[in-house]
Amino acid sequence: MQLPPKVTERAFERLSEIGADEQGQALRVAVEGGGCSGFQYEIKLDKPEDDDLVLEGHGQRVVVDSVSLPFLTGATIDFTEELIGARFTIDNPNASSSCGCGTSFSM
Repeated sequence: MQLPPKVTERAFERLSEIGADEQGQALRVAVEGGGCSGFQYEIKLDKPEDDDLVLEGHGQRVVVDSVSLPFLTGATIDFTEELIGARFTIDNPNASSSCGCGTSFSM
């Protein structure tokens, strides 16, 4: 059984702050081949598609396409603010290693 990714309250709150849903958009989290470790995350605002898994909270949506879903089983999607900047992050228990940039990983 595959557990869907979880989205933190902080991530939904950030989407609310930027008005994603008011623009008819959701945060898309996808996995693509490439990056310095074999796979990389693509995180962007996008319109939901019919075959997306939709995770909802605070009136906001995070979507994951069916191809990326197995790579994100049990992952946590969060939003962090640090001295060097703010960004959405993925804590992925399936990744055996990851790059220092946090957007590239291997399984």
